[in-house]
Amino acid sequence: MPPNTTQMRQEIEEIPAAVDRLLSNGGSALSAAVAVARSGGLRFMMSAARGSSDHACTYLKYASELLLGLPMASVGPSVASVYGAELQVAGALCLSVSQSGQSPDIVELTRNARRAGAGTVAITNDPASPLARTAEATLPLHAGPERSVAATKTFVTSLVAGLWLLAELKGDDSLLAALHKLPEQLDAAARCDWSAAAAAITGSSLFTLGRGPSMAISNEAALKFKETCQIHAESYSSAEVLHGPVSIVAGGFPVIAFAAKDAAEPLLAEVADTLAAKGAQVFATTPLAKQASVLPHVRTGHWLADPVAAIVSFYTMVEQVAMQRGINPDAPRHLRKVTETV
Repeated sequence: MPPNTTQMRQEIEEIPAAVDRLLSNGGSALSAAVAVARSGGLRFMMSAARGSSDHACTYLKYASELLLGLPMASVGPSVASVYGAELQVAGALCLSVSQSGQSPDIVELTRNARRAGAGTVAITNDPASPLARTAEATLPLHAGPERSVAATKTFVTSLVAGLWLLAELKGDDSLLAALHKLPEQLDAAARCDWSAAAAAITGSSLFTLGRGPSMAISNEAALKFKETCQIHAESYSSAEVLHGPVSIVAGGFPVIAFAAKDAAEPLLAEVADTLAAKGAQVFATTPLAKQASVLPHVRTGHWLADPVAAIVSFYTMVEQVAMQRGINPDAPRHLRKVTETV
């Protein structure tokens, strides 16, 4: 590997191996988490997370609702850590997601939920962390050290760990099979050439779009543009962007639209084409686009796993954009790797 390769790029390239380790070594932890989920008469889901981990929970929210028919709510950690509220969450499964497992507010909300009768599962890269010690079961991410400030390996492995848990709860053999094929497909996704999109991102503002599970990928992409490129990126549902945000779209305005091979794909492609017709430079991960530029993308064999491949391709591109702008993505200004929020 060239000596000037960023840590972020190295960690993106490690994602397929990290996912393979998770799927190869995580079986016993998964069984324990499934047992916790089933032990309390599961009626709904809740999540505790911030930042990229909260975006992972948005993805898992859609997966829970679409796979299991179980509503999932993102609960603000301050409800417990600052306000001291006692939640009525008996019958819930609380998924607490944190790459470090150290943030006191996430730990406190998990403790609060467990005390109130919810099942609690931590998804973290540190199985010895305070969060892991607080939850009833832990799904270790097996991502290995992640030194770049911008999370990549731990975001992807969080998606996979949570989706694996939901697929097991559902008993969805087709999704389970697709998950175990992901390492090879993510390797291909990391090699997708999004240089045309990277070249179009020359200003200080852009939109990312998604719908359904891909909304989480749009959210994560917008955050990474802010973190690593100092670009003001806003994430919108393709169902909402034409309701007001479209007013700032002018000629050449960059838009990246994330789609999976699911029921929302034609709707998102239509919006992408509408924005392209208004002069935006729109790039989309769908072959259904007619006026927007189609980005190379990997389809995984299951629509719920497609967004995982899309974010890997995006990560490769956003690191390229940061470097083009003379920004070191390993050391974003004002940021550090672990933020501990009370």
